[in-house]
Amino acid sequence: MRVLVIEDDAQLGAYLTKALGETGAVVDHCADGREGLFLAAGNDYDVLVIDRMLPSLDGLGILRTLRAAGDKTPVLILSALGEVDDRVDGLRAGGDDYLVKPFAFSELHARIEALLRRAAPAGDLPETRLKVADLEMDLLTRAVTREGKPVSLQPREFRLLEYLMRHAGQVVTRTMLLEHVWDYNFDPQTNVIDVHISRLRGKIDRDFAHPLLHTVRGAGYVIREP
Repeated sequence: MRVLVIEDDAQLGAYLTKALGETGAVVDHCADGREGLFLAAGNDYDVLVIDRMLPSLDGLGILRTLRAAGDKTPVLILSALGEVDDRVDGLRAGGDDYLVKPFAFSELHARIEALLRRAAPAGDLPETRLKVADLEMDLLTRAVTREGKPVSLQPREFRLLEYLMRHAGQVVTRTMLLEHVWDYNFDPQTNVIDVHISRLRGKIDRDFAHPLLHTVRGAGYVIREP
């Protein structure tokens, strides 16, 4: 899931970026309305989380511009304005849902999940389970098992394994992992990938007869059936 958060409160923006990232989402954040419109129009997001009051261009202005251009990306509006007329204005401007501040993250996450379910075409429901040989991942409960035995993963390890499993049988490069798992747009000359791959391999392969996670020297990594 790729999410754009347009929120000018730096503390709230950082919190949402971190919290959504821990659920496995890839999150972009900006604090300016015009920059947010530029990002939303130029990228493919699964859902937009937009604060109503923003510098340069307010949230409803972003919404009206996107909808006028035919953009149908689901939008959750965040606002301290919670009167009925405020909510109606937000929905009529093109919002799909409206959440009043302050809010619990669990409710925001549940509303995002509901928006994604509504947006999925009939017969094309979001994938909720990944499987490679006897390794299975449930994206809803975030449970991972191998041979039916639970595998305990940290949030970043989960994101790493999810990306590898979504590309099972394909060589995944370091650059791809940095961009999609760590959100880096360049290689910062760090061994963070090697460390996490080693930890992940220890959890999903070490106590089993056939390894699934392989290093392709000079190219990257691949997870595949034995």
